[in-house]
Amino acid sequence: MMEKIKVEYAFDNSVARVTLDDGKANILDAIMMKEITDFLESLQQKPDIKLITFEGAGGNFSYGASVAEHTKEKAGEMLEGFHKMFFTLIDLHIPTLAKLSGQCLGGGFELPLACNFIFADQSAKIGQPEIILGVFAPPASVMLPLKVGNTKADELLITGKIISADEARSIGLVNEVYEDKTAMDAATDEWISKNILRKSASSLRYATKAARASFDFFMLKNLPAFAEMYVKELMETHDANEGINAFMEKRKPVWKNR
Repeated sequence: MMEKIKVEYAFDNSVARVTLDDGKANILDAIMMKEITDFLESLQQKPDIKLITFEGAGGNFSYGASVAEHTKEKAGEMLEGFHKMFFTLIDLHIPTLAKLSGQCLGGGFELPLACNFIFADQSAKIGQPEIILGVFAPPASVMLPLKVGNTKADELLITGKIISADEARSIGLVNEVYEDKTAMDAATDEWISKNILRKSASSLRYATKAARASFDFFMLKNLPAFAEMYVKELMETHDANEGINAFMEKRKPVWKNR
C-alpha cells in the first residue's frame, strides 16, 4: 500500500499515471521517493507500458524535496534515495511526461526535468531556489544546461529565479502551456492518443534510449560526482548548514561566506 503516490493505468493499460499526493504540498521526502522508485522498478516487468506520466494532486505539482532531510546528517542518505529515482528512470528508457500546475520547485521540478516531455498550465511556477537556502541542486545542475543551455541554466541555478510557464516555454524548458488544468488534461490525452499509442512499446524504449544517449551519459557521469561535492564539501561549510537551519527555524540566515 503506497502512502504518498497514487498509480493508475490508462489507454488499455499502456500508460502509467503517477500522482504525487501527500495531502499537503506533495513534498518529495524519503517515503515518496522510495515509493516512486519502487513503482518504476516494477515496470521492468511490464513490457506493454508506452508512457509514464507524473502530476501532482491538488493545485500544485510539488513544493520540492524535504528541507528537513537536507541537514548535514541526512543529506547523504537523502541524495542517494533521490538520485536512485533518476537512475531507475534512465534504466527503464520508457518515455515520460510531466504535467505541471502551481508550485513546481527544487526537487519538485527535477523530477519533471528528467522527463522527455513537460506540459504546464498557466498556474505553474517553476524554479530551482536551492541557492536561497545556501545549497545547490545536483540533478538540475546536470539537466538544465543540457536542456536549455548554460545561459538560461545559470540564471535559474545561480539566482534561484522562479519563472512562469510561458517563460519556461519560451526558453525551451516546457513543450506546451495550457490555460488551466482541465484544458491541460484534455490536451494531454489527445496528444498521447496521437503521438504515443500508435507506436510499439518496445520500439519506443529503443528510440528513447537513443534520443537520450548524451543526456543519460552526463547524468550517470556527473550526478554521483555532484552528490559527493554536496555531501563532502558543501555540507562542511557554515553557510550551507545555516541556510537549511534558518529555513526550518523560520528566520533569516546569517551568512559568514564560508
